[in-house]
Amino acid sequence: MKHRNNIREILKCSNATPIRCHVGIGYACAFCDKQYPDPKDLKKHTLEEHDSKTKRKFMEGKQMFSYIVKLDITSLICNLCGTNIPTLEQLIDHLINVHNRKFYIDINNHILPFKFDNDLLLKCVYCVSFFNKFKALLEHMNIHYRNYVCDVCDSGFVNKNILLNHSEAHKKGVFKCDYCDKVYDTYRKKKSHEKAVHIHLNMLNRCGYCNERFNTYSRKLEHLVKVHGVQSPALKCQACDKQFETQKSLTVHVKRDHLLERRHECKICDMKFFVTHQLQQHMIKHTGLPSFVCEVCHKAYKRRKTLKEHLRIHADDRRFKCEHCGQAFVQKCSWRGHMRAKHGEAV
Repeated sequence: MKHRNNIREILKCSNATPIRCHVGIGYACAFCDKQYPDPKDLKKHTLEEHDSKTKRKFMEGKQMFSYIVKLDITSLICNLCGTNIPTLEQLIDHLINVHNRKFYIDINNHILPFKFDNDLLLKCVYCVSFFNKFKALLEHMNIHYRNYVCDVCDSGFVNKNILLNHSEAHKKGVFKCDYCDKVYDTYRKKKSHEKAVHIHLNMLNRCGYCNERFNTYSRKLEHLVKVHGVQSPALKCQACDKQFETQKSLTVHVKRDHLLERRHECKICDMKFFVTHQLQQHMIKHTGLPSFVCEVCHKAYKRRKTLKEHLRIHADDRRFKCEHCGQAFVQKCSWRGHMRAKHGEAV
């Protein structure tokens, strides 16, 4: 009752607008089925199409177990006096102290504020973090809303539902895939495998405009830009101004190149590396033994890259084609030899 009273007072007394979720082509209305790629259009739609009577029913019947409100507070204004207010917290103080509105401040806040001032990047309202996907920003907000805390790793979460989903990561055991013979040591790894490989393999990267599906997120982004004219998001590194298409690639860049994170240590010479395969390649200098074995013919190679090139033989992947006679080759060196011997070209 207290949570519902607070959000209804905010919606009634300000131009703040709730976001149901980010799905399909963009931001979904909390009161109907309409979606908008630009949150500004969702805000305009909500304020013009949904009256105060509709807003009074907001979150009606929603269980507190999974209660969370995603609230757009861009250009926040008090509807009662027209005052511009920069933050959600200041709006609540203003409504209590100036307009004597009833708010319950003895409960943990489940209302997450968002501002959409930047056309491409999404910035956290509480810190300097930038994101190019709303989902990533939403997950980040758990850092600032520690309503429920994990007993194992001390991570904080907005609601109890998110905490319980997180807790699955700490459960160890033997978890066999329901579809194949693979076995995992955590329930989360098992479910992630089933979702990616057996259940939603072709649905993970679906275009919200035409429902075409892609096997990678980057291909989906390329499709959105070329076919639907959606502006490609870019994340800029705050340290060197390099730009990246995904939050993951930016995070890797910062950790590797600026924070100089090196967690994988050689036990022989104490050299440290950013990722495991760099350490594995380094270990060849000490052991001299090939460590990458082909599962088909059991040939062994010292480097993963060489093994991957070898596997193209078994897949009959003839990607190097002669433009003169059409003959195709698995290895680039074979193609070069052919071009020199048959066509007299040095390539």
